Amino acid sequence: MELSLSTSPASPAVLRRQASPPLLHKQQVLGVSFASALKPGGVLRFRSRRRPLHRPITCSASPSTAEPSSEVKKKTLVRRNDVRNIAIVAHVDHGKTTLVDSMLRQAKVFRDNQVMQERIMDSNDLERERGITILSKNTSITYKNTKVNIIDTPGHSDFGGEVERVLNMVDGVLLVVDSVEGPMPQTRFVLKKALEFGHAVVVVVNKIDRPSARPEFVVNSTFELFIELNATDEQCDFQAIYASGIKGKAGLTPDDLSEDLGPLFEAIIRCVPGPNIEKDGALQMLATNIEYDEHKGRIAIGRLHAGALRKGMDVRVCTSEDSCRFARVSELFVYEKFYRVPTDTVEAGDICAVCGIDDIQIGETIADKVHGKPLPTIKVEEPTVKMSFSVNTSPFSGREGKYVTSRNLRDRLNRELERNLAMKVEDGETADTFIISGRGTLHITILIENMRREGYEFMVGPPKVINKRVNDKLLEPYEVATVEVPENHMGPVVELLGKRRGQMFDMQGVGSEGTVFLRYKIPTRGLLGLRNAILTASRGTAILNTVFDSYGPWAGDISTRDLGSLVAFEDGTSTSYALASAQERGQMFVAAGVDVYKGQIVGIHQRPGDLGLNICKKKAATNIRSNKDVTVVLDTPLTYSLDDCIEYIEEDELVEVTPLSIRMCKNPKMAKKGR
Repeated sequence: MELSLSTSPASPAVLRRQASPPLLHKQQVLGVSFASALKPGGVLRFRSRRRPLHRPITCSASPSTAEPSSEVKKKTLVRRNDVRNIAIVAHVDHGKTTLVDSMLRQAKVFRDNQVMQERIMDSNDLERERGITILSKNTSITYKNTKVNIIDTPGHSDFGGEVERVLNMVDGVLLVVDSVEGPMPQTRFVLKKALEFGHAVVVVVNKIDRPSARPEFVVNSTFELFIELNATDEQCDFQAIYASGIKGKAGLTPDDLSEDLGPLFEAIIRCVPGPNIEKDGALQMLATNIEYDEHKGRIAIGRLHAGALRKGMDVRVCTSEDSCRFARVSELFVYEKFYRVPTDTVEAGDICAVCGIDDIQIGETIADKVHGKPLPTIKVEEPTVKMSFSVNTSPFSGREGKYVTSRNLRDRLNRELERNLAMKVEDGETADTFIISGRGTLHITILIENMRREGYEFMVGPPKVINKRVNDKLLEPYEVATVEVPENHMGPVVELLGKRRGQMFDMQGVGSEGTVFLRYKIPTRGLLGLRNAILTASRGTAILNTVFDSYGPWAGDISTRDLGSLVAFEDGTSTSYALASAQERGQMFVAAGVDVYKGQIVGIHQRPGDLGLNICKKKAATNIRSNKDVTVVLDTPLTYSLDDCIEYIEEDELVEVTPLSIRMCKNPKMAKKGR
């Protein structure tokens, strides 16, 4: 609804683009919620916000609104109506994978008596342990004779590269938003990418059964986000579906949910267009993902853009017009239900898996042998954090690991590059050191954990941000941090973020739960080691989410750790006699009876600066006996995970990673600090 008090004529699209997001505020006009903005020059404009949807609407990115380019007009493009390709995107913990579970169950993918675990799509051990999706995965369902290819994507900002790749394969997205939290930093990131691709968007307000759900606020906030991201008028007219993923219910209004996900399936069929294909054109398929099978070798996954692909077909594999080679397709698979099913032919518009091309890389095009041309390659955003990997040089090296040499490390890191486009590997200062760059510490930590489980043993240095120099000015990456914290713990958290050069730009209370949302723009350097500090300051109640924003001016020095380390100064086995006196100096990482070596970090000093300790000292074995034996009471040692250790270490410290142990030590190549 557009109202203008200006006498000059202006189209709704022009008026919408004149809106300045910072000036948006809430108003009630004639009982309907609006966002308004007053601009100089006398134009007062009102934009209708989303209302609870009691009626079908015109869905975003409908075929009739898109004006084809002159190049496309020359081709005979047709739209397949029997296939829908969608990606499910959302912020971490907003319920994507649980919603996919319910969609698979209701589409009768499994037998009635088949026992299935929760979060079916999180198939790898690390995903199940951490409760997050790390790798995007394909599945498909059939609804009313329409095949729906579904891709479940990661929600954490560090795995944004996975999301960017996947959006090349689909025509629409389900944007899942929590009914209490609303749009979060990663919601903004994935929506921005989807809008840039011109995809149709169906907004799913999930967890509608939460006691403090506020669906109207969430839909309005999502609508404002569409405007901020310069969405077209058609994209802003999105379909909102209210759902409870865990109960498997959905509806067009929050108060009237169906007994199943029927309204959600109907919205997908109605609002997401079928793939626009060149049916009789030359074969074109972009390799968007790579999997590996022991028997089949490398498997390229992607969507067929034009032509048809057949088993046993000779094809051309192209990176660019000048760089092409020939290959043959040995096997061909499509996704049906939860499995890959062999097939002889795949038509344009469907998602398939191709075997037989052993050297194919992500971003390459499988094209027609004679007339094929490459598609534009996949571009992902640059990494912002780097860490050094090096050969394990501790006295305990080789005890547990199977792969311990620099050649083993180099081969494994190069294999990771083949499927992890957002990561980079460079040679370090020495022959046995490698610099790994990624989207964030979690992005690199997942790689470390996977390598550790595969039997690799190596040393890891502290994370460092990747700076840029533009016009002789030093720039560093900034991120938007969102902290959800109970009101009574807000003070220490605000103080902590202020010390790390964070600038608050938004604060709001949430419902009846007594929590406050704080939004900060903060240098990535300030986020290193912040998660544990925030949990300590809020007594474990705060939730921190971050997403990359932009590069900005250098913020100055940031102190991320106030306390030093307790360092063992001889090899041996720790004793309770020595630990009893050592624990007065700080908190210990090791218990009695543990092997330690010189230079190993065995605890946190209670003061700044490092302190050397002998925790292997034994009680003198003399014949003098006291009248009463003193009972030694030892504190429970701190247990640090891999993520905690990487957050803890500073410039002159390393983490020793082996299949069975994680230890921290001082870097022997650097000068000693402290006392």
